[in-house]
Amino acid sequence: MVVAVAVGIGFAAPPLLATAGSDGLPTITPEQLAEQVAAAEQQPLSGTVVYTARLGLPELPFSKVTGANPVSLLGGSSTMRVWTDGAERSRAALLGDVSEYSVVQDGPQAWTYSSTDNAVVHYTLDDADTARYDDLAAKAEAGDLPVEGDLPTPAEAARQAVTMAKAFSTVTLDAQTEVAGRDAYQLVVTPTSQTTLIGRIVVAVDAATSTPLRLQVWSRADAQTPALELGFTDVTFGTPADSVLSFSTPPGASTKDVVVALPEHDATTATVPGALPEGVTVSGLGWDSVVQVAGVDVAGLLAGDPAAASALPGADRQFDSKGAQQLYDQFAPEKDAGSPLGTLDTSALYDQLTTAVPEGRLLSSALLSVLVTDDGRVLVGAVPGETLQALAR
Repeated sequence: MVVAVAVGIGFAAPPLLATAGSDGLPTITPEQLAEQVAAAEQQPLSGTVVYTARLGLPELPFSKVTGANPVSLLGGSSTMRVWTDGAERSRAALLGDVSEYSVVQDGPQAWTYSSTDNAVVHYTLDDADTARYDDLAAKAEAGDLPVEGDLPTPAEAARQAVTMAKAFSTVTLDAQTEVAGRDAYQLVVTPTSQTTLIGRIVVAVDAATSTPLRLQVWSRADAQTPALELGFTDVTFGTPADSVLSFSTPPGASTKDVVVALPEHDATTATVPGALPEGVTVSGLGWDSVVQVAGVDVAGLLAGDPAAASALPGADRQFDSKGAQQLYDQFAPEKDAGSPLGTLDTSALYDQLTTAVPEGRLLSSALLSVLVTDDGRVLVGAVPGETLQALAR
């Protein structure tokens, strides 16, 4: 997911002519590469992904005790195995030294498993929502879903994305590279802003399948080593075995069932480009944008209170874009779902990662700043913490 988001950002850049060098790949422009990625079908594949974060966050000694856990993604290197059939079935496993945290999706069902706690959470829809999901899936496969407005071709979508962000970035294609043994183009995106924390983003795209293979994000403070890196070390294109994509509860594991509601389509917001949920505002432009959310019950969220999560602005938001909706649904908290961090003391983590400032608590990293104010506002942006503090006053 992170790679997909970065590719979307990366292609929102001015149409500078560039080539991939003279190493054998055809000459191509950023717009053409954007079109190829937009038009490409999702590929069935399996592979190993290494994630490395050098975000400059405080040392978290207790994160090592928890083993394979999403909190380990805050710093250091982590290894993940991923499998997908290119459609509705996938598995991702975050590997620790002696433990594993995995997520398996099969259409409307999903499972998470933490070997540290030997605990499974099974997410399902109720009967009515399952029937509605199956109906929508069948219509989508048949091409019968209603489409509001014009649906641009991949070429037009790529052109629009490039045109929209001319004021915020410059883009070039670096020399051909090799990632996981495959030839790839390298898209280099450099913000024109002199105040954003982000120095540049490089996305390596597989020349044969147009699949993103690696993402590297540099902080403006360090031009030599990426602050964030996510890339395949090996990858095989082809449908994984059914046994890999199926979930079986490990012996002795505890199981918790969570019924998740399939949100209704909200035409009042989904059809309005750029519509924001009540309580959410955006200031600044481009890479200097800051998102501010009001009315956040931080204490409740840290305590794992489902009411605090469901009360977040836009908690039931719907998007016209399937990709955007999937991304939002994956990271948006679900009622009664529990925390993916398991039994980790989230209040201690919060105190460790943030520092006290006059406005509240501030998290500062190499790429992102987050300010939680004493009056229940959360400000987030790829800008220095001082910028958020000034906006909060």
